[in-house]
Amino acid sequence: MALKVGSKLGPYEIVAPLGAGGMGEVYRARDTRLERTVAIKVLPERFSKDTELKQRFEREAKTISSINHPHICTLYDVGHQDEIDYLVMEYIDGESLAQRLLKGPLSTDQMLKTGVQIADALDKAHRNGIIHRDLKPGNIMLTKSGAKLLDFGLAKAIPVFPSSSGFSMLATAGAPVTAQGTILGTLQYMAPRPRGRFAQRHFRAGSCPVRDGDRQARFRRQKHD
Repeated sequence: MALKVGSKLGPYEIVAPLGAGGMGEVYRARDTRLERTVAIKVLPERFSKDTELKQRFEREAKTISSINHPHICTLYDVGHQDEIDYLVMEYIDGESLAQRLLKGPLSTDQMLKTGVQIADALDKAHRNGIIHRDLKPGNIMLTKSGAKLLDFGLAKAIPVFPSSSGFSMLATAGAPVTAQGTILGTLQYMAPRPRGRFAQRHFRAGSCPVRDGDRQARFRRQKHD
């Protein structure tokens, strides 16, 4: 059941819904203590008894809280009330890259600027042993101050070991966090090749390079190759 405008989760008063996805519902809210606008992500009630989804929700909170970067959404707080788990994050005033691409492709300057900022955010995450696993235009917000990477709900933590060069090195294997055969992420932006190229092509061209039916058929063929 969607949260009602005016209802509260702890000190946070719900102002308006912002969107919903498979892993959560997002609302604009007001922090009544600090008098600031925040974004609240809640685990839908229908998933409250799903142990795996609750673990992913908690993992997202721990993941975001471990990274401090100007182009990654900041986590402020976590809470639980009336069987509802929620995350409190910075409210980002802007539009998603997916919304922007509906208007046409980015200019070369804007594409390079946004690409560098998101690459820097991913580099920071990787150096902290975190793989996002759902990079797509819908998870990138464009603001006046630059791009912001969102939604670490499918992120995977991998041990990081220091190298002689001074750079962190990711381990190549670790304990699985996903059941064998489970498909995670958004199909048209998934690796390995050629799916890994789709996000880059969408970014440049301003439209998704494959239709829904095409990508499903192609994925089935690749899965059985």
